[in-house]
Amino acid sequence: MTDIKLYSDGAARGNPEGPGGYGTILQYVDPQGVMHEREYSRGYKKTTNNRMELMGVITGLEALTKPCHVEVFTDSKYVSDAFNKNWIEGWLSKNWKNSQNKPVKNPDLWKRLLEAMKPHDVVFNWVKGHNGHELNERCDKLATSAADGSDLLDDELGCGV
Repeated sequence: MTDIKLYSDGAARGNPEGPGGYGTILQYVDPQGVMHEREYSRGYKKTTNNRMELMGVITGLEALTKPCHVEVFTDSKYVSDAFNKNWIEGWLSKNWKNSQNKPVKNPDLWKRLLEAMKPHDVVFNWVKGHNGHELNERCDKLATSAADGSDLLDDELGCGV
C-alpha cells in the first residue's frame, strides 16, 4: 500500500452558522524519494467548524484513487477522538445516538467519512492547532482563505444537524 500523509483543518466564521472552509494537504513520497503534494480547499456560505473539519478529511480521502495507508493529521479532537476513543463504534451500535442517547451531529458527514475510509488503512493523529505545526498552519490558511472567499457553496445540511 502507498503511504499517504493527509493534513487537514476546518474553519468557520461566526461558528455556528457563518461562512466556513476547509484546507487539506496530501503528501506522498514516490519510490524514487520525490515528494508529491496536492492542496484542496473549499468555502461554504453557512456551516460549522466541525462540519469543515470533517469535510477536510473526507475530501483528502475521496481524492485517493487506490487503497492506501493514510496517516491523518488534524487539530480536531472531534474528528480524531471519534476514532481513537472509539466513539464511532458506540454511535453505530446505538443507531447514531451519542452516550447521552441524543442524535449525533453531522451524521451525513460521518457516514460519508466512513465510506471514504473503506478502501484505506487510516490512522488518526491529533496535532495541537495554532502551535507552529507547519502543515497544520498551511491548512488553516487554506481553510480561512476559503471561508473568506467568494464563490461559496451551500452546505445542504449545514447548521444544527
